[in-house]
Amino acid sequence: MATEYGQGYAHMDRPDFRATDAERRRHRLPAGLRAPIEARTWKEFGYTLLSLPIGIVSFVFAVTMLSLGAGLLITFIGVPVLAGALAGCRGIGALERTRARGLLGLDVAPPEPLRPKGGGAFALIGAVLKSGASWRHLLYSVLLMPWAIFSFVVAVVFWTYGWLMLTYPLWFWLFPLYGGQGGIQLYGNDTHSIYLDNPFELGVTAATGLLITLATPWILRALTTVDRLMVHGLLGPSRLASRVVELESDRGVVVDTAAADLRRIERDLHDGAQARLVALAMDLGLAKEKLTEDPEAAARMVDEAHGEVKVALQELRDLARGIHPAVLTDRGLNAALSSVASRCTVPVQVEVDLASRPAPAIEGIAYFTVSELLQNISKHSRASRASVDVWRSEDRLMLQVTDDGSGGADVSAGSGLAGLAERLDAVDGILVVDSPQGGPTTVTAELPWRQA
Repeated sequence: MATEYGQGYAHMDRPDFRATDAERRRHRLPAGLRAPIEARTWKEFGYTLLSLPIGIVSFVFAVTMLSLGAGLLITFIGVPVLAGALAGCRGIGALERTRARGLLGLDVAPPEPLRPKGGGAFALIGAVLKSGASWRHLLYSVLLMPWAIFSFVVAVVFWTYGWLMLTYPLWFWLFPLYGGQGGIQLYGNDTHSIYLDNPFELGVTAATGLLITLATPWILRALTTVDRLMVHGLLGPSRLASRVVELESDRGVVVDTAAADLRRIERDLHDGAQARLVALAMDLGLAKEKLTEDPEAAARMVDEAHGEVKVALQELRDLARGIHPAVLTDRGLNAALSSVASRCTVPVQVEVDLASRPAPAIEGIAYFTVSELLQNISKHSRASRASVDVWRSEDRLMLQVTDDGSGGADVSAGSGLAGLAERLDAVDGILVVDSPQGGPTTVTAELPWRQA
């Protein structure tokens, strides 16, 4: 797999990159001042308002059906009623995930699907009752209402009072004109009353309203953070199910990578060493026929065949090095990476600080990761020097490749760096690229440490 830095440069010219600059110019107003009028704030306020009626409906449904099902468990009717309650809560959960996606920008995957053992209604009822996701949805339906009441009251009070106080100088004249008093009454008894009616009091009221209005978006974000945690923790897939999906995806990457490597090896053998050996066999056959008739021509053909043998052996050595170099098996990462660095087109300084060797699989992935990155430097970086550092940090094997080239490499640009990141992710590794336009480029890789 050839990773090209050149493909990483292209993202600098994409329209979305220019749009980012325009967006930055458009947002010269500080975040604290523009927050009350941002779409995100209004969406979060709308989410908080909707949570109250939805919370009441979900609470009444969940408690009523759960109580009815528990009460009827003495008869067989209670089992399907309880299953219906859980199924209804799963439907509420689907609605809540859609609402969170639209108003909070929170994309939560649905939980693991039901897997009834067999067909029929009884198998489906058993699957619903045994599903942990169903009971988490029930818990969410019960907890939503008390939290929705609290968040609704806090949001409405701060939102309403903030805007009313901020705009008070615009509408206070209604009190003396229609109410017969100077303004809002702060205090009053039989002998004394305090009204907000002079310019100073109007200014203080508006300033207080401005502070409340500016603080309200952040209060809303704190409230909706709890909603995000509830939706993500109770309505999404369990950590075990998420891990299973991740492992299935990683297994697919490993299988595809292994298949691609096998195709590459087959292609290299067929087009390289195998074709050369076939030609060599034909040349030796012709030399054998001419051995008695023209010994000198036969000798020349044998000499040419000898040269072909040397080239074929070199190709086989290169192919074997691409599969798993012998120096890596015999002497470890330090010697293997030094060998790779010696073939790079720029001077490379290699520092390997490992007290022991990792597992062969991890060692091989580390070797090929550094090898691919050094190939990038040779082909695309226009660098004058590079360095490779390898060390262990607790239970992680750390790799860092740095060059002083032109930069611009980007994993998200669809280049070979993305494929390299997928290979590392398949073994719980991480690839981080820091490559500003103009350089330098630093690529850091983490791999899990497994003892040999």
